[in-house]
Amino acid sequence: MNLNVNINGVARVLACNAGDMLCDALRSAGYTEVKKGCGTGNCGVCTILLDGVPVPSCSTIAGKADGREITTIRGLEKEASEFADFLVAEGADQCGFCTPGFTMMVLAMKRELVSPSEGEIRHYLSGNLCRCSGYEGHLRAIKKYLEASRE
Repeated sequence: MNLNVNINGVARVLACNAGDMLCDALRSAGYTEVKKGCGTGNCGVCTILLDGVPVPSCSTIAGKADGREITTIRGLEKEASEFADFLVAEGADQCGFCTPGFTMMVLAMKRELVSPSEGEIRHYLSGNLCRCSGYEGHLRAIKKYLEASRE
């Protein structure tokens, strides 16, 4: 089956089989920046934006994307790079496997919440797992990034 989608601002036809997960269809089409972690939508590694809303692409049926806008981290390179500088400065850039999905959630949160509290940040990011850290560096980086973004 073919899906008519817009990926990172470019109209594309995405080939997939019925029942394929969006993560697999994107990776097959060369969007290898979309990582696959748990395969159940619980770790956040595969997060993309579907019409601007963060979704776990490993548990989203590809057919649901037909006619919609898909954004991967490659589509938000400038913002992602800016946030990455804060992650590095806070020592939260360890193995990097979770970083694309985590970054997608932070950028979505930035668009959705104005001046979120630490509790709101933790709640928003609760579906993103990092096996390398205790999240304190991530939280410091997020707070500093959001503060700098408001200036």
